[in-house]
Amino acid sequence: MKEEKRLNLTRGLFLVYVFALTWIILFKMQIRLSDIAKMELRNINLIPLGDSAIVNGRIDLSEILLNIAAFIPYGIYISMLKEDWNFILKALIPCLTSLAYETVQYIFAIGASDITDLIGNTAGGLIGIVCYWLLSKLLKENRIKVINILALIGTIGTVLLMAILIIANL
Repeated sequence: MKEEKRLNLTRGLFLVYVFALTWIILFKMQIRLSDIAKMELRNINLIPLGDSAIVNGRIDLSEILLNIAAFIPYGIYISMLKEDWNFILKALIPCLTSLAYETVQYIFAIGASDITDLIGNTAGGLIGIVCYWLLSKLLKENRIKVINILALIGTIGTVLLMAILIIANL
């Protein structure tokens, strides 16, 4: 029963995380649908670290690093929820999720589809999977409890930040 409660908490936190990730990636943290409709950006970049990553003639690593950071929790959550899956199967999930986000951005013209984003997001998911593996070696039986506590703190912070952004943009 205790294990089921922890699993339900993990699922709930994962859903909040996916909601926040979707809001950030697809909706660019916009509040009104009319703002999203004004974007009308349909572009696809298939060259890694191409034009979309170059600012003032230099590669801007900040967006790439933010993409990686945004998907690290994805890898951790997948590892927590699907401990019995092998590494390849776990790695496919953040990759396919990122591909889905990029495809939706292109189809609905709500952002540029970029292979660099796909690579960065997938790398973040892979780092998350490795982080979970390392934590499971260090924390053993307490890994789910400790990660859930950290995720809960992070989720509360994220929800508060999102609420502040929503209120500030009203």
